[in-house]
Amino acid sequence: MAYVIKRYSNRKLYDPQASRYVTLEELADMIRAGREISVADASTGEDLTSVILAQIILEKEKQHNSTLPTGFMHQLIQYGEAWQDFALSSMKTHLEGMMTSQREADQVLKRWTAALGWLPSSQGQAAAEKAEEIEGLKREIAGLREQLDALSSRLDEQQK
Repeated sequence: MAYVIKRYSNRKLYDPQASRYVTLEELADMIRAGREISVADASTGEDLTSVILAQIILEKEKQHNSTLPTGFMHQLIQYGEAWQDFALSSMKTHLEGMMTSQREADQVLKRWTAALGWLPSSQGQAAAEKAEEIEGLKREIAGLREQLDALSSRLDEQQK
């Protein structure tokens, strides 16, 4: 679930959970720490997350901490929405792959530390077993969804 930030008409960003105003840099730090944020207009409720994320990227560019290559930004503007859709879907796929790899690496590291006795064995072993069980259930659900989709397609074809 995303961490909700509200933006007021004076353009200030407010963190209602911490009851304080936050800066773009603090939001960037939250994101770097792995927290997913959501920014909403305080009066209308409109989702402003993508605008705020773009502002964070632009602030980095202003500080000469180039995040995106100039050629990429030119193509993004030149080819418009079609290029944006392609780039976004491609980046999403790569990021999901990286996150999956990170989770798998974390599980391997937890198992190693438990096996080496660096974690209390019952705690480390239980955590590793639960993580493996959850991953197994996720794979099983994905397989069942695929089977359900295939059966639904066959049923639709037979009804036609």
